[in-house]
Amino acid sequence: MSVWEQIYTAHLTIGGSQITWREIIGNGFGMASAIGGMRRKVWAWPVGIVGNVLLFTVFAGLVFGMDDRAPMLGQAGRQIFFIVTSLYGWYVWRESKNKGSTGEAVIPHWASAKQRLGYVIAWGAGVVVMHWVFEVIGAGWPAPWWYFWCDAWIFVGSLLATYAMARGWNDFWLMWLAVDLVGVPELIYSKYYPSAALYALYALLVAYGFTQWLRASRSRDVAAREMEAS
Repeated sequence: MSVWEQIYTAHLTIGGSQITWREIIGNGFGMASAIGGMRRKVWAWPVGIVGNVLLFTVFAGLVFGMDDRAPMLGQAGRQIFFIVTSLYGWYVWRESKNKGSTGEAVIPHWASAKQRLGYVIAWGAGVVVMHWVFEVIGAGWPAPWWYFWCDAWIFVGSLLATYAMARGWNDFWLMWLAVDLVGVPELIYSKYYPSAALYALYALLVAYGFTQWLRASRSRDVAAREMEAS
């Protein structure tokens, strides 16, 4: 076995199930990125990208002939788009921090009614389109009818949530909750138990992060009103 194969297949055995270190470490980077995002730290983006690369190799494992679990091509594909979107977010937050008088990477605020309508339409249309795309590609295994709808929902919602985070919209936390409500059961069904457990933890972190961003945006609104009144 080559060094690459040894690294790729390195795993722990818990409860009779093998869990690769790539899945554990990749999700660890994902959790660190989520915490950094909650604290509005620029480093959250590059840390998240490392996690995306590792998780891509996890979800596409069977494609490489090195994993006996069902491949999750939608989950694998979204890691690639995560990287692209994260590069955008990294650039936006870094520029904002360098140019802003407060030195913060982003100032939390709600999306406008027009922006909200835009992403709701984009999510609905994107799910329909990606469902068709995933059906054409196939799952590589006898997937149930609902599988492609779930994958499409997770894929599109994740990209929109990442974009909304880059823009500093409070809405992105609610988007992640909507993604997790579908993503966790799907991961459990597909036996990606560490990822399912971490996504469940994400949901708790997301709920807490939402309260922190909401508090910051309210403080900003109060400060703006006080300045207008003075």
